[in-house]
Amino acid sequence: MKTSAYTNFDGLPVYLNAKMVADILGIGETSAYNLMKQRGFPSMRINRRILVDRDRFFEWVDKKACA
Repeated sequence: MKTSAYTNFDGLPVYLNAKMVADILGIGETSAYNLMKQRGFPSMRINRRILVDRDRFFEWVDKKACA
């Protein structure tokens, strides 16, 4: 299993792309894209790009961690 590339999340941009999500979760980029396409995941599509609001992403992570 990959480990997170980040130790501090304060410097992250407001919107995350698939590579950032993958690095944060310690998963592959393809897995991040698959996750970002799932219903209930806080992603949005802008033209061909899929982005995730940073704050909603961490809320989603917290919700999944407590489940």
